[in-house]
Amino acid sequence: MPGPNNLGRLREDVRVTGADLLAVPEGRVTTAGLRNNVDVGIRYLAAWLGGNGCVPIHHLMEDAATAEISRAQLWQWVRHNAVLEDGTAVTLARVREEAKSVLGEIRREAGDDWSQGHYERAAAHLDRLTAADTFAPFLTLDAYEDID
Repeated sequence: MPGPNNLGRLREDVRVTGADLLAVPEGRVTTAGLRNNVDVGIRYLAAWLGGNGCVPIHHLMEDAATAEISRAQLWQWVRHNAVLEDGTAVTLARVREEAKSVLGEIRREAGDDWSQGHYERAAAHLDRLTAADTFAPFLTLDAYEDID
């Protein structure tokens, strides 16, 4: 960025309406995307509960923003009856099934270090956030009382 802001790059040619902002985006919800959102949500929240706010996950440096996007998509997909590319619905039961699978994978990876992590607590927080009737303001607010 050549200056202190992007005011020199205004897009006067772009017109966005209220209907544009409310339109359901086009695109596919993939099984890989569902699994990644659950995986990142659990791994990040586990690290956060252990005192780390930024953590490498699958060779990427992730922080609360990434985990927030993951949990927000999960909540929205469940609430708005999203359908995966294979035709199956993204239900709370499906998210829970994926979380169970992810926890099994993390347990295998962690081995003897499993007990040092906060994975089950993190999964419980992610589950509460995904199952909630209303969208929580931020993913870590639910977990503050659970910090080590």
